[in-house]
Amino acid sequence: MDPNDEGFDLDIFRAASKDLWEDHAKWWQTNFTNGADPEYEEQIIPMAVDEVERLGIRAILDLGVGDGQISRAIRRRLANQVTVVGIDPAIMQLQSALERGGIDMLVRGEAKELPFGPESFDAVVACLVFEHVIEFELAISEVARVLKPGGHFLFFLNHPLLQTPGSGFIDDVELAEQYWRIGPYLKEDLSFEEVAKDVFIPFVHRPLSRYINQMASKGLFVEKMEEPAPPQGFVDKAWEYKFVREIPRLLYLCARKGLS
Repeated sequence: MDPNDEGFDLDIFRAASKDLWEDHAKWWQTNFTNGADPEYEEQIIPMAVDEVERLGIRAILDLGVGDGQISRAIRRRLANQVTVVGIDPAIMQLQSALERGGIDMLVRGEAKELPFGPESFDAVVACLVFEHVIEFELAISEVARVLKPGGHFLFFLNHPLLQTPGSGFIDDVELAEQYWRIGPYLKEDLSFEEVAKDVFIPFVHRPLSRYINQMASKGLFVEKMEEPAPPQGFVDKAWEYKFVREIPRLLYLCARKGLS
């Protein structure tokens, strides 16, 4: 779906996206929490918790909290040393997060308009959220607004280059070789991807420069970048691909808000 195409209606895409996250909340909880997904369990959650501890964060906003698995892991590690607030637009996700506990405050809201005062948090963490956010410029502006000077944005993304729509392993029988194909990277794309039977999730692809430049314009400057190899649990599921360890699926950026 190309937002530049004639007849494209962004409002319809936006409304459908909100409905789909609500409709498929249970699917997400079943497939991606409580150890169900090796990438979250073995890589994303440990990285997020390690970063919160490394930076000495005390007040954190979990943006796109879902059912709260990142926040709960932070609380398990740091106990009462940290205050954790979660925000999500999906009621069913918030209900699950409330039932599972471990979070100081849960709020329904969207990234483009955070219902918090300026300089409220030491850090904002967003784990695989912005690839579903349409108004990302507004969202990054809001992240910068609610961060204290010197605060950090812990930003986890599906790798914008290597996980571009249309990317994937190719088995070339004629050439007897296997390689990773990269889809059209520079073309921004909005789409509904069928991730399971009858389960459609909205995805937004942008080049990495779009994120970096918007962050910099709001005083958020990257201090650390990681492109970790897929964790063992994912590798075990993709054993037939010789170079699976060499293709990052995740990109992590740690950005710091300027003091002035």
